[in-house]
Amino acid sequence: MAKIGVDAVARALAILKAFGPERREMTLTELATATDLYKSTVLRLTATLEEGGFVTRGDDRLYRPGPELWRLGTLYRQSLDLGDLVRPTLHRLVDATGETASFYIRDGNQRICLYRVNSPRAVRHHLDEGQRLPLNRGAAGHVLAAYGEGTGASRKKVLAQGYYVSLGERDPEVAAAAVPVLDGQGKLRGALSVSAIRSRFDARAQKLALTSLKLEAQALVGLLPASEA
Repeated sequence: MAKIGVDAVARALAILKAFGPERREMTLTELATATDLYKSTVLRLTATLEEGGFVTRGDDRLYRPGPELWRLGTLYRQSLDLGDLVRPTLHRLVDATGETASFYIRDGNQRICLYRVNSPRAVRHHLDEGQRLPLNRGAAGHVLAAYGEGTGASRKKVLAQGYYVSLGERDPEVAAAAVPVLDGQGKLRGALSVSAIRSRFDARAQKLALTSLKLEAQALVGLLPASEA
């Protein structure tokens, strides 16, 4: 009986997860297709979800997310400490690359190092949290500008490849790679970056950094609540 209960919950959650920015409303058939469940199963589960306020069904017979999800989402946003999500990410990046990892946000024409974990190496690129840097130089700056409201020359390139690598742009001895951090609705929340002494940030190191950055940024998509802006 316990296993049946767990399966039922998993199927109900699959129905809720089927909704998204591109699928805000669905028919019974579409829900069944999206979840790979029988229509009869979907119908039974949605009846319970509708009773609890997790889904609604309009006169047009379309299913939509219900108000209870908004209430729970609001509670999650209010209790969320961004640092609790980002700091473990930075530690994993340092472990994977051996270099300094940081998370930047944009503030006007500058970027702020909101969180960072410095490399354990004796010779390293050292950053302090709260440090302000220019937006038009450096990997994270180019990413924030491109995915924000920037119109710089690098914007098309950054958007096309989904990352930026800088070699001595801001400091001739420093190199970095950065990727955007987006929430579930595709809104820019910041930029993840790995920075190093330029002499050891060769093609192999760049590839490792970018692979690690992309994996961590993608993992954050599922953890960050959608921005209200």
